[in-house]
Amino acid sequence: MDPRNTGLDVSSSHLNGELPTRTAAAVAAGNLAARLSKVAGGGGGIIGGRVTLALDPNALARLCRDRTVALVTGTNGKTTTTMMLAKAMSVIAPVATNHSGANMPDGLVAALSTDQTAPVGVLEIDENYLPKISDAVQPAVIVLLNLSRDQMDRVGEVRHTERNLRTAIARLRNTTVVANCDDVLVTSAAIDADNTIWVSAGGNWRGDSTSCPRCGMRVHGGATDWYCDCGFARPTPSWSVADGKMTSPNGESFELRLRLPGSANEADATLALAASTHLGVPLRPALERIRTITGVGGRYTTLHRNDRIVRLLLAKNPAGWAETLPLLAKSPDHPVIIAINGREADGRDKSWLWDVPFEKLQGRTVIATGERSADLAVRLTYADVAHTHVPDPYQAIDSVAPGAVELVANYTAFRDLKSGLSNGS
Repeated sequence: MDPRNTGLDVSSSHLNGELPTRTAAAVAAGNLAARLSKVAGGGGGIIGGRVTLALDPNALARLCRDRTVALVTGTNGKTTTTMMLAKAMSVIAPVATNHSGANMPDGLVAALSTDQTAPVGVLEIDENYLPKISDAVQPAVIVLLNLSRDQMDRVGEVRHTERNLRTAIARLRNTTVVANCDDVLVTSAAIDADNTIWVSAGGNWRGDSTSCPRCGMRVHGGATDWYCDCGFARPTPSWSVADGKMTSPNGESFELRLRLPGSANEADATLALAASTHLGVPLRPALERIRTITGVGGRYTTLHRNDRIVRLLLAKNPAGWAETLPLLAKSPDHPVIIAINGREADGRDKSWLWDVPFEKLQGRTVIATGERSADLAVRLTYADVAHTHVPDPYQAIDSVAPGAVELVANYTAFRDLKSGLSNGS
């Protein structure tokens, strides 16, 4: 399908390689820095974006000018939803995207610099950067997934994040917000937008939604019928998903049949489909593209080590664990190795471990590992989960019997194990 039939502008000057002189020079320098970084063994993308922004602080706005831009944000699911939305948008136009997870301004600039001619940008953005970025980019769509506590020592209390998002979204014009109305904080952040598409996407974590973000009183009801006595209540969704079946605004209902497991991925797919159809992509071709996704940055990947078949899962906060525990329940005979680090990228505060219902792992073979495995071991003890404490993750894998193993890790532990196991460590 010709992207011009959707209203996407593919004729602007910079899409033909004609950026303003300063921006073009900054992008060239950034791309050179990225190439040199890769030659030296680095990732390349982040340093390239930093160099570009250092030379032209307005580079992001200029790289987005005349593109159709969608921003994807929330506490969990950003990388997955960004990949899904980029796949869906590729039905009608080339897409520049950062679905590798580099979701701060330098990562966005690097992604857009790499592909300057794509008329569509689908960009994952850290929720704490969205207010600043959205002002510069003026996106066509913001996809707002969920909001929950995460890395409180680094980003602060989640209700502060919600208020910042609410203020930023309310001042945008010509932006449509695609939002999960089953999440109380997301609804509060999105409800004052000029145009909102509500999606009933569910979610197993409600620990941050017990009181109203508007008045502070108690929130009544469940995920699909919540309300507060002040009048703030769940909007009526036009899209919904439950038990793998998605319903669109015209009442059409069908099975998603994704190749990624779990209800969280079904929710992300529905939000991505709501956004892509709003931007002119036919629903069924968009879903077919999403169905081709088998993994996201190594998540759900199965790797081998010494006759152990290790499935890698990422869970970095209570909301992530609320979605991961049902996946683990489907393989009750598999040992569970939990790897917890506490570096800056993870957040050094590990108090969130006490909000995870690890009691559900009682009766299973469980091993605590990683740099903060002692903190985890204490939590497992109080959860009456019999476990072994093996600080080295590779020794932890080798300590279980040959066969299938579930390995659940937080951010840097996941990243390091994915790399190490892929390289034969």
